[in-house]
Amino acid sequence: MIQALKNLFVPNRSPELDFRASQFRLVWRKFRRHRLAKIGMVGLFVMYILATFAEFFVPVDPRQRHREYVYAPPSRIHVVDAEGRWHWPYIHGRTRTLNRETFRYEFPENVGVRYPIHVLVKRTPYHLLGLVPLNRTLFGTAEGAPPLFLMGADRMGRDLFSRIIYGGRISLYIGFAGVGLSFFLGCLLGGISGYLRGRTDEVIQRFIDLLLCLPTLPLWMALSAAVPRDWGVTQTYFAITLILAVVGWAGLARVVRGKFLALGQEEFVLAARAAGCSDARIIFRHLFPSMASYLIVSVTIAIPGMILGETGMSFLGLGMQSPAISWGVLLQDAQDLVNLAHHPWLLWPCFFVIAIVLMFNFVGDGLRDAADPYARV
Repeated sequence: MIQALKNLFVPNRSPELDFRASQFRLVWRKFRRHRLAKIGMVGLFVMYILATFAEFFVPVDPRQRHREYVYAPPSRIHVVDAEGRWHWPYIHGRTRTLNRETFRYEFPENVGVRYPIHVLVKRTPYHLLGLVPLNRTLFGTAEGAPPLFLMGADRMGRDLFSRIIYGGRISLYIGFAGVGLSFFLGCLLGGISGYLRGRTDEVIQRFIDLLLCLPTLPLWMALSAAVPRDWGVTQTYFAITLILAVVGWAGLARVVRGKFLALGQEEFVLAARAAGCSDARIIFRHLFPSMASYLIVSVTIAIPGMILGETGMSFLGLGMQSPAISWGVLLQDAQDLVNLAHHPWLLWPCFFVIAIVLMFNFVGDGLRDAADPYARV
C-alpha cells in the first residue's frame, strides 16, 4: 500500500523508458504528473473505503435516536482543560435547556465531567458487509457516556456524521450502477447507429432526438411516479438506477456514433474488412479500442452527474425516501430556510456532494490530459 502511494505521488521521469513503454504506461506516467488528479484519486479512495466499511468507522448507530439531543450542535472536542493541562481528546456532557429569551433549545457543556474518546470502542454486535462478525468501532465514547456528534444531530437526535457515511453507500455506488447501464446502452446503440448507417441510423437518431428534447425534471417526475412507494430500499435503489440510465445514455450514444462515422473509413478498418473480419470483430477489436481514451474520460465525468441526479431526485422527494439513508434524503431537512438558519450543520451532506463531484472532475481532467495523443510525454 505504501509503495503504491509512493509510485502514485513520485512519478518516474526516466527518459530512456519512453521509447519502450506501452500506451497504458505512457498514459499512467502523464496522469501521475497531474497533481489535482492525484489528490482527487486519493480522496475518492478514502471516501469509498469509509462508505464500504461504514459500520466500523461511524461512532454512533445512524438509526439510533437520542431524544435529549434533538438538533444538538457538533460536539466540541477538547485536549486542554480549564487549568491548561493536556489530556487525551475528550468531550463534556451536555444538557438540553430552553432559553427563555429566544425560546430555542441550547446545549451548554458540563465542564466538570470529562468523557474520553476511545479507540476501538465496544458496541452492539454487527456483521461488517454482512459477513464478518464484529462488536467494535474505530472510535467513539464508552457505554453510558454522551454520544459523540462530530457534525451535530438531526431533528430526531440521530448522529449526522454517521448518517452521512452510511448515505455514501447509496449516493456513491449509484453512480457506478447508473453509468454502467447508460455506458452500455450508449456504446451499443451509438455503435450500431454509426457502423450500420442507413435506415437503422435514422431510427436510432430520431429516438435519441426525442429523448434529448424531453425536459429532464418532468421526465424524472413521470418515471419516479411509476415506482411504488411500498418498495424496499433495494428495489427503489435499482429503480433510481434505471431512471438515471434511461435519461443519461443518449448523449454518449451520439458521440460514439460520430466517432464511428469518423473512423469507419480509416485504413485499418478498410484493411480489416478486406481481410474478412466480421462486423463484431471490427467493432470490438478495432473501433472501440481506438476510442478507449475518450470512453474512459466520459465515464469518469459521467459518474458525478449520476450522483447529482440521485441527490437532486431524493432532495425533491422523487427518489429515495426515509428510512433509507442517502445524501439527498439527508438534505431534505435543509429545505426549510428558517430551520437551516438555526441549525446550519444540516448542510454538511451538501459539502460532501460538492467534494465528491470536484474529486471526480479532477480525476477526469487528469485522464483527459493523459490520454491526449498530442500532449508531450
